[in-house]
Amino acid sequence: MSHPLSSAPNFLRNETGATAVEYGLIAALIAVVAKVCAVGDALNKAFVKLSNCIKTPSTCAA
Repeated sequence: MSHPLSSAPNFLRNETGATAVEYGLIAALIAVVAKVCAVGDALNKAFVKLSNCIKTPSTCAA
């Protein structure tokens, strides 16, 4: 029986499946960017509404 650490160099050199992991990371990054953009748009709308309410309070609901 070989020592468990004797196969570590082979494991570290093995790049099988690395491409799938990289594509998964890219997909996750795209999803995060899309979510941040959506949140940014919602915040922008909220601040525009707040700005309009401050400028003309009569246009805002109580």
